[in-house]
Amino acid sequence: MLNLAAAALTFFALHRIVSGSSVRDHIVGLIGERPFRRVFALASLACLIWLWLGFLSARNSPWNGVLFAPHAALVILQLPLQLLAILLIVAGVTTRNPTIAGMGAAVSDRGIVRGVLRISRHPFLWGIALFAVGHMLVVPNVAAWGFFGALLVLALTGTLSIDAKRHRAHGDDWTVFAAATSNLPFQAIATGRQRLKLREIGWRRPLLAVTLYGLLVLAHPYLFGVSAVP
Repeated sequence: MLNLAAAALTFFALHRIVSGSSVRDHIVGLIGERPFRRVFALASLACLIWLWLGFLSARNSPWNGVLFAPHAALVILQLPLQLLAILLIVAGVTTRNPTIAGMGAAVSDRGIVRGVLRISRHPFLWGIALFAVGHMLVVPNVAAWGFFGALLVLALTGTLSIDAKRHRAHGDDWTVFAAATSNLPFQAIATGRQRLKLREIGWRRPLLAVTLYGLLVLAHPYLFGVSAVP
């Protein structure tokens, strides 16, 4: 359990202290932007693997108690929630977006707000957040909450950290982009700043998401030892 906690804290510190603060600016000044992104990507992957291995070992820990008994309705709700999460993740990584690493300069493009960006400027991170919340609701033990809770906290704080980082880097261009979008999904649409245009999202992204979702559901018992379907 201590290994899981150490991995979660290291993963958080890497993203929020090293990458999400002025520390990043100092490191980039020393080694350059591209080398920093490469080293950071490798460090993030290493921490994620460490977090996963810590979770696997924590499941057998005597400290891994059950926090509550999940209601049957939560298990059923999990299915559409995870599909929505994967839709946001797929659309997030396949849409040109100035919040993505290496695409910050795209914020100056006044036509950048299209597709899923009308829903949220952080679709990938909100997809990860929903993915984590869903699993925490149906796997309510200490180990699972340590693993998925780390992903949830990292995703939610990541939206704020990226906003602050992009504002420092792009100033007025970011202010215009942020005013036309929202962090919270559907807030910009609800307040009249955007309109949902499904045609801009297209059919390929949903098809890819549904395919990936179906494969994960089928493989879930073999990969994780439990069925994803109640």
